[in-house]
Amino acid sequence: MKSVKHISQFAIVTAASLFAAVGSAQAKYPNHPINFIVPWGPGGGADLLARTAGKIMGKDLGTAVPVINVPGATGMVGMTKLLTSPADGYSMAVLIGDTYALLAGPNPRFTMKQVIPLAIMIQQPSGYWVSTKSPWKTWKELAATAKKRPLKVATLGFGSADDITTSYLDTKGFKFQVIPYSKPGLRYTSILGGNADVLYEQTGDVRSYFDAKQIRPLLFFYPHPVNIPVFSKVPVSTQLGYDVTLPQFRAIVIKAGTPAARVKLLEAEIAKVAKTKAFAAYLNQQYADPNSYIPASGARKFMTSWLKQAKDTIARTKAAAVKK
Repeated sequence: MKSVKHISQFAIVTAASLFAAVGSAQAKYPNHPINFIVPWGPGGGADLLARTAGKIMGKDLGTAVPVINVPGATGMVGMTKLLTSPADGYSMAVLIGDTYALLAGPNPRFTMKQVIPLAIMIQQPSGYWVSTKSPWKTWKELAATAKKRPLKVATLGFGSADDITTSYLDTKGFKFQVIPYSKPGLRYTSILGGNADVLYEQTGDVRSYFDAKQIRPLLFFYPHPVNIPVFSKVPVSTQLGYDVTLPQFRAIVIKAGTPAARVKLLEAEIAKVAKTKAFAAYLNQQYADPNSYIPASGARKFMTSWLKQAKDTIARTKAAAVKK
């Protein structure tokens, strides 16, 4: 009997030790670096977001948050890295509108069920830009030309928000031709060298060219007038009756299945980031909407609505093409 009693006591002690160890491990999260995956190369807006947020989060969490640049395939290489990593809270990624637009296509390579959005961090107006040396000074002038002859529009690529928006405008009688440029630098300068007539791009990524007075925006695809002083006179699509906005956005996501407590901790840390002066400076530097941040509680709703608009726009465009 003593032996049985001792075994029973040993089992209880062992089980208690295991539970304590598990609890201790959970309490220590994070106990090693959290990888911040950026599905784009260094130096861009997504990279800057990760470095800005990661630096702030790292100090508060007491661990490093290194940025891992994994460019390729309109962000899909980086997203694949996230989705093939363990759902343990030690990997998160920047998911931007350009990559998210691919989910509106016929064969998306992942779904929203596979990720948890921790927050929408930045929203930027995307629009049509031209060289300041071009003959077009207003959207009305550009639109008149595009009704008469084809104009080349430099875009990220087929299936992107750029492509979806430009194809939609073709149903309005415009003759815009999508010209894909996978390398951002070549895309930005295409209108300076005459390789394209128009550039589709978000405000922050071409700030240096705008500030240097090399390019100017003629139209933004945005749901409301842009709350940025330097762009206050630029019309937005909704004002002109074009039912398409698809603003560029950057969300921070984590793999679905991550323990709820870890998700909540990261959500709280990102919320703290959004309240810092450093993050406000980032939004200003990116010419972003000052009211960009959407917490986790509203992030999925925003993304669902955005994707629905993209799918609806594609459907309307195809229907109009059939009628022709």
